[in-house]
Amino acid sequence: MDIQQVAVKLLQISFYGWELWGNFALRNLEGMIQKKSRVVIAIFAVGVTSLMSFLKSEPTGGYSFKGSPTTKEQLGEVLFFEKALSLDSSISCASCHIPEHGFADTAAFSHGVGGKLGKRNAPSCANVTDRPYLFYDGRAASLEAQAQGPIEDKNEMANTIGEAARRLNNDAQYVAWFQKVFQSAPTPELIKTAIASFERTLETSKTPFDRYMVNEDSTLLSISAQRGRELFFNKAKCIECHFSPDFTGDEFRNVGLFDGKKYNDSGRYNITKDPKDMGKFKVPGLRNVAVTGPYMHNGMFKTLKEVIEYYNEPAKVVKHPINMDTTLQKPLHLSKQEMVDIEAFLVSLTDDRFHYKSQLSAPGKK
Repeated sequence: MDIQQVAVKLLQISFYGWELWGNFALRNLEGMIQKKSRVVIAIFAVGVTSLMSFLKSEPTGGYSFKGSPTTKEQLGEVLFFEKALSLDSSISCASCHIPEHGFADTAAFSHGVGGKLGKRNAPSCANVTDRPYLFYDGRAASLEAQAQGPIEDKNEMANTIGEAARRLNNDAQYVAWFQKVFQSAPTPELIKTAIASFERTLETSKTPFDRYMVNEDSTLLSISAQRGRELFFNKAKCIECHFSPDFTGDEFRNVGLFDGKKYNDSGRYNITKDPKDMGKFKVPGLRNVAVTGPYMHNGMFKTLKEVIEYYNEPAKVVKHPINMDTTLQKPLHLSKQEMVDIEAFLVSLTDDRFHYKSQLSAPGKK
């Protein structure tokens, strides 16, 4: 096998499983290799990891606005998709907070720079405007602080906010945009302000459930979802933790996924050092939950069905949990039909935009 064949084989391995890009890339790159041998050298230099990062680009589409950004929210949207914020320019915020999936990831643990894995599942960054704490352990008290976290996390974007600002200052287009929006050159604080401002626009309320509530029209919600709603508020006790318009009480709860052994993420305790917080995590909102799987802080459940089955009888999964919330210490005794109904209700919390391909996807700055 000569060097050209080896290069093609590497490409085939790298692209395997990527239905959208695979065939196109192989057809074109093989032809390039046959024509110019220096392409082979470039491919080896980039390496398999970089190729995989390239394939993780955001889906094609446009921004939610036309032309250049003129507001901090629009500039934040551009930055949300900007890979130059990461150390090797391989990933963006949208790489792990995918618009089509409720601005959450589809993997249990997101892949960061160099293929490193995050320590927890990437939660949705939609409907977070009113959240007093961000991240599962609540370590950020504002969206601005949250925006900086992934940029500087060694397992995620592995950069510094200062370096990100320096790069943007070397880009004439970004300098012009920041001057237009902020009357300033790019700075770390303004980068955080812009991204946080965009995230505050990601509020959703166009759901079957909301229409049902506003119009008081029972035909707008399936019979199964209506039964599920009653169970949610009563027998299933979901309302104990998931209340408010976004279905979260913004509290920290231990739902039984901590035993100090197999399940050993201490959660909120790592921030407060209070033994009472051992194994507690921030209660997530449930809007669009049907499209944000996998679930829990460790992404251990792939489907809503698995989540509901767990809450029905947690002891089947974790035999000896530590510091578990008293609300969950007894089985709920839900029937199979009742669990189906609860899932139907949760699906009714899905915004219309997620029933089709999101219009917020963007491959890069314009």
